[in-house]
Amino acid sequence: MLPRLDDLNVVQSLYLAFIDAVKAQGFKGELSTQYSTRTVLSTDNSIYQVLPQAIIYPKSTQDIQIVCSISNQSEFHKVKLSPRGGGTGTNGQSLTDGVVVDLSRHMNSIIEINADEGYAIVETGVVKDQLNQELKKHGLFFAPELSTSNRATIGGMINTDASGQGSVMYGKTRDHVLELSTVLLDGSLIHSRNIDDTQLNITLSHDSREANIYKTVNDIYNDKKELIKAKFPPLNRCLTGYDLAHIKDEQNQFNLNNILCGSEGTLGFIVTAKINVLPIPKFSALVNVCYDSFENSMRDAQSLMAFEPTSIETVDSRVLGLAKNDIVWHSVSTFFPEPKDQSVEGINLIEYTSDSLEDLEAKIEKLLAHLNNEQGQPKKNIASQSVMGTDSVKKIWAMRKKAVGLLGNAKGSARPIPFVEDTAVPPENLADFIMEFRKVLDSYNLTYGMFGHVDAGVLHVRPAIDMKDTEQAKMVRVITEQVVSLVKKYNGLLWGEHGKGVRSEFSPEFFGELYPSLQEIKAAFDPRNQLNPGKIATPTPLKTDDGVEIWELSKIDEVQTRGELDNQIPVQQWNNYDDVLNCNGNGACFNYDLNDRMCPSYKATRDRRFSPKGRSSLIREWLRLLDEKDTSADELSFQAKRQFAPVAFFSKMMHTLSPKYDFNHEVMDSMSNCLACKSCAGQCPIKVDIPEARARFYEVYYSRYLRPLKDYFIVASDLFAPLMAKMPRTSNFFLGNPISTWALKNIAGMVDSPLISTKTLKRAMRRSQVVFATELNLNKLSEEQKSKSVILVQDAFTSYFDADSVNGLLKCLKKLGLNPMIMPYSPNGKAMHVHGFFTGFKKIALKTHKKLKKIESFGVPLIGMDPSMTLTYRNEYLKALPNENMANVQLIQEWLGDNLHLINGQKPKADTYYLLAHCTEATNAAGTLVKWQAIYEKLGYQLEILNVGCCGMSGTFGHESKNVALSKKIYTQSWQVVVENESNKNKLMATGYSCRSQIKRESKQSIPHPMGFLFELIKNDYK
Repeated sequence: MLPRLDDLNVVQSLYLAFIDAVKAQGFKGELSTQYSTRTVLSTDNSIYQVLPQAIIYPKSTQDIQIVCSISNQSEFHKVKLSPRGGGTGTNGQSLTDGVVVDLSRHMNSIIEINADEGYAIVETGVVKDQLNQELKKHGLFFAPELSTSNRATIGGMINTDASGQGSVMYGKTRDHVLELSTVLLDGSLIHSRNIDDTQLNITLSHDSREANIYKTVNDIYNDKKELIKAKFPPLNRCLTGYDLAHIKDEQNQFNLNNILCGSEGTLGFIVTAKINVLPIPKFSALVNVCYDSFENSMRDAQSLMAFEPTSIETVDSRVLGLAKNDIVWHSVSTFFPEPKDQSVEGINLIEYTSDSLEDLEAKIEKLLAHLNNEQGQPKKNIASQSVMGTDSVKKIWAMRKKAVGLLGNAKGSARPIPFVEDTAVPPENLADFIMEFRKVLDSYNLTYGMFGHVDAGVLHVRPAIDMKDTEQAKMVRVITEQVVSLVKKYNGLLWGEHGKGVRSEFSPEFFGELYPSLQEIKAAFDPRNQLNPGKIATPTPLKTDDGVEIWELSKIDEVQTRGELDNQIPVQQWNNYDDVLNCNGNGACFNYDLNDRMCPSYKATRDRRFSPKGRSSLIREWLRLLDEKDTSADELSFQAKRQFAPVAFFSKMMHTLSPKYDFNHEVMDSMSNCLACKSCAGQCPIKVDIPEARARFYEVYYSRYLRPLKDYFIVASDLFAPLMAKMPRTSNFFLGNPISTWALKNIAGMVDSPLISTKTLKRAMRRSQVVFATELNLNKLSEEQKSKSVILVQDAFTSYFDADSVNGLLKCLKKLGLNPMIMPYSPNGKAMHVHGFFTGFKKIALKTHKKLKKIESFGVPLIGMDPSMTLTYRNEYLKALPNENMANVQLIQEWLGDNLHLINGQKPKADTYYLLAHCTEATNAAGTLVKWQAIYEKLGYQLEILNVGCCGMSGTFGHESKNVALSKKIYTQSWQVVVENESNKNKLMATGYSCRSQIKRESKQSIPHPMGFLFELIKNDYK
């Protein structure tokens, strides 16, 4: 039976006392028992959900020693502790109903890089790609690769002994670990590395927990080495976690690190690591090989290993098809051949790396000759294409990495999920193993996707199951047990690279008579089973005053799943919030890279509540708890609308002033920090759309609580801007005088407001001889005139607050010989959507939609100037009006880029300029950015699209008082360096109105729109 809210929302007194004791000992990090934080960290990338009692964010090794020392006190022997890094585990490794100790937020410093000796020392919260970014400056890299490298931590990699693409050449994480510093449960700190017998004997002579650990492991090696050798197959993805087979290395040196690597936090807290790093290969290439069946791709891969590649990866047609519908495909589509009259059902990605270009080319030539010779033969390839150059290769690997998340982007309730996905068998057995695997899944009529490391005998298989359906959920047990039998049949292991976690229940079956040895190791480190209990192994039974303490391993169908909680959400509510509820936890939104646009609020705070995944978790829990109270979001909103206005106001005021705890406030705290930049909707593999869910949540929230005045002020600007623009100086006086400024800040919650353009749009239209696109004017156009005409759909921001940019656009189009017109203003409604006036937004959207359709019917294309506002017509409008046939309002570059034949080409010039794209544009219409480059190239100029994160303004977000500090921090993380770089002076342009506003406010520079910038370039010499 699932716990109810009253049970979930109360932290056990034991843990409250523990937290107080930790604080009293001088702990300098952060501690949280907040329900929202616990909810967000109750999931990882698995099917499970376990609510912790508290979250601890240590700032140093000393903080962790304090935590462990307190847990070692007799009154806290029942406290459970589980370390957590990136939270990307697929088997529930870091989930606990005790205390989560999150090392990723603060313990993420690179301590030392020694390029001469080839090592780095890091805190274990460092992200893998973060480390490689710094190592690249020295021509080095940390070799173990994995698909989640932009958010997975080094500590997480060590704790799962991670490996992925390239492991045949580079091995697993433990192959690169030189030394580890680990805090034990008694608070002591040990430093482990490979040691010879003399050093081992010195360690064994001490009287300490460390000495007892070494003695236990050494005795197991001496007593069981022959059995160990006979028990475990010599796989590339060998035993991970308590690796008995590698207690001693090839030089016969004792290495405790091979026990710690893959231990999943069950033995101690690994706080720092010294790891070896390697020179980056100077040259790389890929050969993409297509097959007419997935089986043929796997079988052919074995023969291709004879050509000595660095790695061979495989993806099936399902994964490839998902990639083609994702933002990632625009960057790699040209690299994949399309055979005529044959469908591609499998692809092998064959990588070569070398420090010699001649050597690389020779290997590629040899492989291609073989492939061309066999092309079209039965069970062989049907097409192949080589891709040279590191940059191009990286783009393809980025697509392959995204396959993990893309598999979750399916339609319907059944979603591909990880529970049998990383089996490892000898590579020569892989094809036969997978064909039997597929028969198992096919027998239950399940759909699935497959991808993985065919060179290492590891393939990821994700069957699609609706975990909300209790009958389908039972398939997890049924299929797992059949896969276990298959793995044993083919002399493999159930856990190839993603660790054991909840699947640890099968440890005794695979370890057999050696499982008690694992229990001995666990007992030496953790005699009371406090460290991530239930994973890998339990301690040997412990005698206590109450008798004998016996612990059990976790079981795959006895740990609470997300589906068990999700099925408490009514179907109608699930459908309404479908954009966020299908988040599969892959954590792409945790990307550390500040130049990546995904979720700026998370990047600036490192608070997982302020990420798309975190917000999705909170919306799920919010909806579930509403239903538990026998109500729904729709009912709350409907009831509020029926109330008499004064009664509603009084009710909201009473609720707002009430000190009573309400989970709604915690959800609101998370949502209010969202910039509504829509990067999640574009970049997330599952297309989680937080702004859409936020708008719905706001409407429900404000049916109970009073709205801030700023919301009404912001929405009014969209509705009343045309009226204000008739008297711009008068309007600006009311907006900008000291009294208004004080009132805006202290009453309305706005730190400032943009001013109305004094050089109005109507004035610009008169000067440019541009007319409104009325029915009369459109009827006057001949077909030839229509072919060169375009209609600008106005938005409040650019038309009334940035008319100079609109003027630049009009002048540029006129200069190019085109005929721009302007559609009479109709509110877009974006501001209403952002601030949760959801019902009002739908009304405005319908009204404007009808006007757009009428104008569109005259056959003249529609364009919008501001990317965020323009894309509203194809995103928010489509969701608000699902039964309507949307008008096609294009981005400027879409229309002009597709009609380059209408303008005269100019001679190439040496000048290069730089474009800063709006977040929504760059993530939801990424393929259109190259059209800006095509436009500039046609006119003789080179344009580079700069890789930056978010500017931090995002509409009105940065104007709101409570957001100013966060807005500025986001700006400094990425944009400021680029904007204030002297070499970029007079070469920058920005597509977004809010982006240009942020630059003006923070860097005191005026950056033009690319069309206005282009006009200045061509106004004197365009022919």
